[in-house]
Amino acid sequence: MNELISIIIPTYNRAHLISETLDSIVAQTYPYWECIVVDDGSTDNTADVLAKYIEKDNRFQYHQRPIDRIKGPNPCRNYGFELSKGEFIKWFDSDDIMLPNLLEKQILSFEKNVDVSVCKLKYYDFSSGIFIKENVIFSKYLIEDYFTGKIAFYVSGPIWKRRFLEKQIDLFDESITNLDDWDFNLRMLYQNPVIKFIDESLIEYRIHENSLSLEIGKLNFSEICSEMKAREKHFEIISKNKIANPDILRNYITWRYRALFREAMIQNHPKKRYLFMKLIRNQLWMFDVFGILKSFFEFFVYSLFNKGYILLK
Repeated sequence: MNELISIIIPTYNRAHLISETLDSIVAQTYPYWECIVVDDGSTDNTADVLAKYIEKDNRFQYHQRPIDRIKGPNPCRNYGFELSKGEFIKWFDSDDIMLPNLLEKQILSFEKNVDVSVCKLKYYDFSSGIFIKENVIFSKYLIEDYFTGKIAFYVSGPIWKRRFLEKQIDLFDESITNLDDWDFNLRMLYQNPVIKFIDESLIEYRIHENSLSLEIGKLNFSEICSEMKAREKHFEIISKNKIANPDILRNYITWRYRALFREAMIQNHPKKRYLFMKLIRNQLWMFDVFGILKSFFEFFVYSLFNKGYILLK
């Protein structure tokens, strides 16, 4: 096969990391690709780094996010798609690494009716290089298990046929910053794509202190709000179209609010009361009287003794 693959990478202040990502693309055994890097307004020397790659290899492109688009990785991804020419689309992150045979193995996995090929990836701690875990990509209950995090594709795992993506009303939701790939992949799954699963890790997913995936644990409130928005959005879609068990999904959302509320109390975060009310709202929706009483008791104990979070498990 010699079809063109468009690799689309949003980036922001990743000059110290993106070279390794781009080197892993240059090293691919499949040569028919273009790499479109869309900068979200970096203030470091990302432009200088990209200039060196473009000078050596004309398959690389470097673009700035248009000023009329809001800031964030999703506007950059959508813009990159508009610029792309490939029959296959591979979104990628500017701090991850492709194994040399990633593109070749994925492109060869496509059959005539396949819409997307998904491979696994391995998590690594960036500072130590220690392997953390491998993700799960297959389930008999694909939508429920993707919603609840039992399986995950991330943004980098799939490679999509362009003609499938062009049939969609929207690609990446530009109002979402956290769970952006989760939101996108779920919406694509609702369209019943034919999926080819590759039971092999072909990507290194590097975790470092600036990883967006760690912002929830830091209680970055804007990212928490983005997660809540994404989860509630999909709960409504799934419930309306009856494509999964809504009780399982609502229980998971409540569990997430409980976990966030617990962390907020541990850190004495100023938004702990807001998260408490979000938890209570979900418990009211589920008519969970015992859960409501328990949450009020935990918050009361915390308010008096600063220890109520111990009960939140």
